[in-house]
Amino acid sequence: MSLLISDAYAQTAGGVAGGGVGQIIILVVFVAVFYFMLIRPQQKRMKDQQAMLSRLGVGDEVVTSGGVLGRITDVGDAFVTLEVADGVRIKVQKAQINQLLPKGTLKSA
Repeated sequence: MSLLISDAYAQTAGGVAGGGVGQIIILVVFVAVFYFMLIRPQQKRMKDQQAMLSRLGVGDEVVTSGGVLGRITDVGDAFVTLEVADGVRIKVQKAQINQLLPKGTLKSA
């Protein structure tokens, strides 16, 4: 019967796991890289977008997220009125404005 089952021998006690500190350092480095590569740039873009939206005024030329170009004729708390052609005005949400164009851009477009 001893041919099929091998004898079990006790082994010496193993050492303490030495990779714990190294794993924590790798985790901290990973979180730091994630923060500086993804979170921080996104927060900066959001801050710049909010600053641009707060500076909007009558006469500014803008582009909406849908690609509509227009000149602002009225600014409210949540909406702005854009003149997209002579006598054609549309009301859009302020948050949908993506870009503030240099003055005179619409005349050349």
